Amino acid sequence: MENTGAQWQAGVLEGLLQEVRRQASSGAGPDVRKVLEWLRRQTSVHIALVTDEAGTIESSTAGFPHEVLGPLAPLLVRMSGGQLATAVAQSGALHVRCEALGPRGPRPVLVAASPSKPTPDAIALISHTGSFLTLLRRAGRSDRIWHDYQHRTHQLRFAVLSALLSGEPLLARRMTTGAIPPLLDADRLRLYLLQCPSADRDEIVRAYQDPSGYHGSGLMVRCPVFDCHLICVFTADEEPGSPGEKLRGRPETLLRLVRDNPRYALGVSGGHPLHAAAEAYSQAAHALAAARTAPGRVASYHGRTSLEGVLPRQAAQEWARTLLRPLDTATKTSTDITRLAMSMPRSAVAKLLGLSRNTVTAHLKRVEASLGLDLTDVRCRAAVHLALVLSGSHPTPEPDYDQPLSTLDDLLCTERAAAWAAATLRPLQARHHHTLQAWIDANTDAQHTARALGISRNTIRTHLRSAESVLGLDLLTAGTGIHDIVHALHISNTRAF
Repeated sequence: MENTGAQWQAGVLEGLLQEVRRQASSGAGPDVRKVLEWLRRQTSVHIALVTDEAGTIESSTAGFPHEVLGPLAPLLVRMSGGQLATAVAQSGALHVRCEALGPRGPRPVLVAASPSKPTPDAIALISHTGSFLTLLRRAGRSDRIWHDYQHRTHQLRFAVLSALLSGEPLLARRMTTGAIPPLLDADRLRLYLLQCPSADRDEIVRAYQDPSGYHGSGLMVRCPVFDCHLICVFTADEEPGSPGEKLRGRPETLLRLVRDNPRYALGVSGGHPLHAAAEAYSQAAHALAAARTAPGRVASYHGRTSLEGVLPRQAAQEWARTLLRPLDTATKTSTDITRLAMSMPRSAVAKLLGLSRNTVTAHLKRVEASLGLDLTDVRCRAAVHLALVLSGSHPTPEPDYDQPLSTLDDLLCTERAAAWAAATLRPLQARHHHTLQAWIDANTDAQHTARALGISRNTIRTHLRSAESVLGLDLLTAGTGIHDIVHALHISNTRAF
């Protein structure tokens, strides 16, 4: 009989161990109710897990007699406080066995109630189950702590990145007092924009995260706007792809990930001072547009002359200052939202800032009223974007009141602007040039473009993707290259007449 009892106990313990293994590997946290119901089926004893001195039940078997807990209140207080480990009591007609779990108070208490005293085997199994529950709950707490840590490190990395993208590296340093990443001690940074399946981003971030929550000489941050983008910023102490040079550390890791995964692509910016991270992001976005169809699916941004760089400086800045003067009375929030909305869809601005789309629209409506412009029109957005770039590039010179104020058309009719437009559009095939013009004329509405050209919407999108690749400009994701196309087409069309 003893051997039979030992065999029974070994069998049920194996069943309990299997349940614990299943729960531990599920990652969903301990299912206490399931363990308690399993224990009831083995022992015919009703079980409850009481979590504090007030007799709060975390979980119990179906039909557990809650009325037994009232008379046990003083006993539960002593057990929760660590004065007793186990106790047996009679509550009405029920035999009650209590066992405290864990080494530190306030300790949860496993309460078993049955019409008669459980058998020794049942008592042993209740005790074993209590030990397993302690381990499961401790593992669950460890998982919660780990997930909380990962969430907080992501929030910190995102805050640092946001400060850098806002041109405020000193603010980024203040956010990281006591654990400043090496990136913030560097002179220059380079931004790598990795396109990969959304589900892969967390795995990549965790795989290469160091104990401080950063990634060696930089940081990797899930893009809050585009689910397939991972934003990676590292010190710019080496040029990617230089002849005979092998990248080290995390940048080399990104290149290897792209090489080994056909669904990945990587856009790489040039080197920039820390306060110019926003420009680095824009360059990486353009490079990523080219990388999607490039050999090896990796592309680095090759410096191109910007439109603002070929315009007559004083006249251009006076024009920009005049256009944007109404923003002097706008709130900083409205101005910041407007800057973002010139480079990404409104829904993306709302997601990035944690605002509702209606709130973003309300801020833009106020700015529209001040400027007297329709910011849903792509040409108006291109003009405002150019003015914002010009106003932020150099201190505005004193206006020359003896010269008439230039218009945007005046600025764009110079030979240097014409040469810039020709160089920008030169890689385009005729059909893609035609599609881009129709797309701009349709205010970047692909459906309206398809109707105007008599082709399918999918064909329009294919043409635009091809144009992105040859131009090296992002047109469809963040859309940061649309403004250049608007101005380049306008210049080329004006000179054609």
